[in-house]
Amino acid sequence: MNNKLWGGRFEKETDPLVEKFTSSIDFDKKLYNHDIIGSMAHARMLSKCGIISKEDAALIIKGLLEIKLEIEDGNFEFKPRLEDIHMHIESRLAEKIGPVAGKLHTARSRNDQVALDMHLYVKEKISQVVKLLDNLCKSLWGLAEKHLDTAMPGYTHLQIAQPVTLGYHMKAYFYMFERDKERFIDAGKRSDAMPLGACALAGTTLPVDREYTKELLGFSKVYENTMDAVSDRDFVMEFLSCASILMVHLSRISEEIILWASSEFDFAELDDAFATGSSIMPQKKNPDVLELIRGKSGRVFGNLMAMLAVMKGLPLAYNRDMQEDKEILFDTADTICACLEILPRVLLSMKFKKENMAKSLDESFADATYYAEYLVKKGMPFRKAHEVVGNMVKYCIKNNKKLKDLTVMELKNFTDDFEEDLNFGKISVINNM
Repeated sequence: MNNKLWGGRFEKETDPLVEKFTSSIDFDKKLYNHDIIGSMAHARMLSKCGIISKEDAALIIKGLLEIKLEIEDGNFEFKPRLEDIHMHIESRLAEKIGPVAGKLHTARSRNDQVALDMHLYVKEKISQVVKLLDNLCKSLWGLAEKHLDTAMPGYTHLQIAQPVTLGYHMKAYFYMFERDKERFIDAGKRSDAMPLGACALAGTTLPVDREYTKELLGFSKVYENTMDAVSDRDFVMEFLSCASILMVHLSRISEEIILWASSEFDFAELDDAFATGSSIMPQKKNPDVLELIRGKSGRVFGNLMAMLAVMKGLPLAYNRDMQEDKEILFDTADTICACLEILPRVLLSMKFKKENMAKSLDESFADATYYAEYLVKKGMPFRKAHEVVGNMVKYCIKNNKKLKDLTVMELKNFTDDFEEDLNFGKISVINNM
């Protein structure tokens, strides 16, 4: 006889290899608290609706709280044969309170149970990520305000383009991460739907009160369609999508700082506490933390692709394929939170080499656009001004000069529009936001 909680119609015991292959307890035990919270709310709802007695509900809730303490104290035994966290908790509850435990699963399936756990987890993680992003944004803004007058080259194609300030540069990332924060907040609206009551896919004939359960669990709405409630993981895909965009921005700022800390750029120095050395080269100071952030973007992108692939061909409603969502989600959430926790500390501990930034700017032709716009203000069409200044740059390269070195007489060799009102040697630095 099959001893599974679902084994009534089976004559044979499950093959041990099947038990091992289908078990998810090694990773979904992370959901224990969400599962217990959901089960307590479900028991209260069953009691309110008269489906189980108040005494039974109280006994179930007491048992669930004791199980929670057992798990947190490390005194709970996890067994692969019990498959998942739901069956572990229900089985232990039966050991503690007897047959009354069997009433908890009334008007509920593991399908809507796990969907609820995942919604609660995603809501919790979105709140955590938003707080971490808020801290990163505050760190970037504070750093930017500190360097409003720190001139540096701005780049396109990794070639010096126009003068900016370090403060202006940092604010570009501030706005990127602000949008990331907005994306997660908006994604939270889709995760804020309560699936419990959908059961396996078609609801229940029992007189449940889904609105009451929704209120107990702090959701803003319930799923309108029970098949939809158990069969989709779009809220997980959206979380992974937001995480992937976030990792693009985290990778880009990491790459930039890696470049700045190189001897070729020499714009910044990483704090010793956030760098590592070489096992063979004594002089090395490596930006390993930033390289790992950059590298971890790949695993987050891969998790999104994996989740999309899992869901793309599934017929309604629930399919066991969807068990694959958990490791993907958990890994992504852990990864982005770890990156968001450490990056502000790296940024705020760095030392910026203002003199080197200014020197790089001074030795470049970053002021070329300023000269072209001067000619535009004199009435010259921009395309013509662009050509004139391009010839000036070519002349300077051949004669080992900079634009600021050219006298008015030299400038007039290119066009008579240059006059004494030109502010020679001026670097027009962008910093107006």
